[in-house]
Amino acid sequence: MKTRNQLKAEYKERKPAAGVYAIINTTSDQMLIDTASDTEAKLNRHRTELRFGSHRNNTLQTDWNDLGAEAFNFKTLALLKINEEEKVNIKEELQLLKEMVIEEMAKDDLKLY
Repeated sequence: MKTRNQLKAEYKERKPAAGVYAIINTTSDQMLIDTASDTEAKLNRHRTELRFGSHRNNTLQTDWNDLGAEAFNFKTLALLKINEEEKVNIKEELQLLKEMVIEEMAKDDLKLY
């Protein structure tokens, strides 16, 4: 079993996955789609805000309160492949990736929060 210090060191050394994520209401198929430089951390933040009733998207929060946590899926839709040797604007790249994901999903009658 790893010690607490070993786990901390591993966490600090990990490379966060930048990408596009979604919170999906499985009852209505409505989604919140956004980007993050660390998708795992951002999804955890959304879960926490929803559990505590403090999410900034009031419609999503209301649905969460009415339907419960089991009616929602949290998932990463696409990851940004970053070549560390190239200088890129990650925010711009993430926005382009988000637009591509939304465009692709719009073919299936996408409903956004």
